[in-house]
Amino acid sequence: MIAHLKGRENALAAFGWTGRQAEWITLVCLHSGVFTRGQATRFLDAHPEQVRRGIQELVAQGVAREEIEPRAADIGRVCRIFGRAIYRALGAEHIRHRREASVEVLLRRLLSLDYVIEHPDLPWLPTEDEKVAAFEALGIEKAILPSRLYRGAMDDTRRYFPVKLPVAVEPDRAVFVYADPGHDTATALRSWGAAHRPLWRALAERGRSVEVVAVGRTRSETGRAEKVMRRWTEASGPDEPAEEVRAELARIERAILKGAVEVLNRYGGLQGAMQRSVALGKRTRRRPGPGSIHRGGTWRATRLAGMTYR
Repeated sequence: MIAHLKGRENALAAFGWTGRQAEWITLVCLHSGVFTRGQATRFLDAHPEQVRRGIQELVAQGVAREEIEPRAADIGRVCRIFGRAIYRALGAEHIRHRREASVEVLLRRLLSLDYVIEHPDLPWLPTEDEKVAAFEALGIEKAILPSRLYRGAMDDTRRYFPVKLPVAVEPDRAVFVYADPGHDTATALRSWGAAHRPLWRALAERGRSVEVVAVGRTRSETGRAEKVMRRWTEASGPDEPAEEVRAELARIERAILKGAVEVLNRYGGLQGAMQRSVALGKRTRRRPGPGSIHRGGTWRATRLAGMTYR
């Protein structure tokens, strides 16, 4: 059993899917909505011909479509499960995974799924509601969760964890997965990190370590992410100055404000006092404080790198 599915796969018996096949379809629907034959072969530990026939059954039932994405042809055929009845049975009728998406979103979904199927035992939070509920249970307010406001004709809707990447929460740690669909720079990763930083800080305050895994298809993508996460794990921020330093800074500030010539002359006049103040300020920043995350790592999705299935 895959614990984080919470038995939802049993609802697919009505469609004729049970056991490992039901788990696979549930996993795909909740985490990506799309998959490749290579991913299905790995998870099901089945012969490629068995996987092909299984996909044909989905297509024949009118709940899925398999095709080659022209803009990402090197990953081979991609199967998209879009049948509303399946998602409704799983309690995720309105999840956006069943919709068609840009090639960037498609690759991000496939990368996310690839990491999840290699780590199925982690307590993943596959839906937006489950993510929000898990952090609220820890006493973390929704206001600091990453979100995006979508403008509508009638009203606006705020979505939490809008990029829909894997998150797992354990008693002692939280794992966040970032999927790089092939960006040329690390700007998107930095923006994603900035959106999550208040949440990471709140988790650390509650005694949970924060781990980030960047998933990519190539060494350049994972290498770029490693550089960013090294900075995230490094200590940063000003340290509390020593008591004697604080006292001297306050003495200089008072002397400048009140024009206390006797005090200023000890530093060689006003200019010397100001230079001393700057030097003391720099000293308080020599020892940094805690970093943004406790651990960062990368993972290459080799199944999605230059492999074509016919």
